[in-house]
Amino acid sequence: MPDKGHIELERRIDSITVGVRHRKDPGDLNALMRSIEEVGLLQPVTITPDGVLICGWRRLEALRRLGRRTLNVWVRSGISDQLSHLLAQQDENEQRKPLSPVETARLYAEIKVLQDEEADRRKASTQFGSHGRDGGASGPGESPGPCGDSRTRAAKLLTGKDGWQRLEQINWIESIAHNESLGESVREFAGNMLSEIEGGAPVSPAYKRVKAAVELASQPPPPSQEDQDEVARLAAEALERVQEEQNAKRLRALRSKAKRAPKHHSPRSFVLMWSELEGWTALYDVAELAAALKDDDWARFERVVAETIELRDQLRGARTAAASA
Repeated sequence: MPDKGHIELERRIDSITVGVRHRKDPGDLNALMRSIEEVGLLQPVTITPDGVLICGWRRLEALRRLGRRTLNVWVRSGISDQLSHLLAQQDENEQRKPLSPVETARLYAEIKVLQDEEADRRKASTQFGSHGRDGGASGPGESPGPCGDSRTRAAKLLTGKDGWQRLEQINWIESIAHNESLGESVREFAGNMLSEIEGGAPVSPAYKRVKAAVELASQPPPPSQEDQDEVARLAAEALERVQEEQNAKRLRALRSKAKRAPKHHSPRSFVLMWSELEGWTALYDVAELAAALKDDDWARFERVVAETIELRDQLRGARTAAASA
């Protein structure tokens, strides 16, 4: 995305307003001053259309000490009135009303964008300077300096301390509150957390709550009752198939054992089996059995009953013959 600004040549240094937030100890400027004398100022300072300094305090101060009266500047348009006023303040107590946490975070985001833009221009000018006709390097003055990355520098410019994590969290919560792709309840919750922060509540717990709400909202919805019933039905059918397979396996094992065992069991085994079966018909409900038995189950039952009746008739005839002998 191109910068919203333009180069202005030969701007008078004394026409640039340097606010109190910039007027800190610039540190050792000797290396920067030597670089400017050797290869010139490769990266212009950045100002608002009203001439308020945005970025480049060390470069501007180095030029003052070199006795320069004019310089090239980058005039950045699109600056909010609140930020322009803030950067132009000449006294730390000039602000009539303290900035709220959300206002501070918004200005932090705006300054960070400007810092990043300036870093990109500085990188481009450094590359040009290293291959330009002067053949010189950009010099130490063109590096970001001791303040760190744009997040740290933006936070220090606004608050005087490195508290960018807190400001990033506030901006993230606000982005959730305005994210139309999220549900209304999540956006409303994020808005409520912002209101609490504005009222003095700590940021980190609010950030964690909103993050948890977003993660919860991103999870798939629970299955409907119809889906749950279908899953239960399929599970029951699967269990029934497993039980049938286990019963069939046991039956095959019994038949295999029966083939290996003697052909006839002992009379005592017969007596014990029928002693256990005595009264067994009272244990079942006829209507329930009629509804539950499958065709294969009924066929097996009839086959076993028929075999039992046939054995009864044979056994009765054998007992009668033995008694009359």
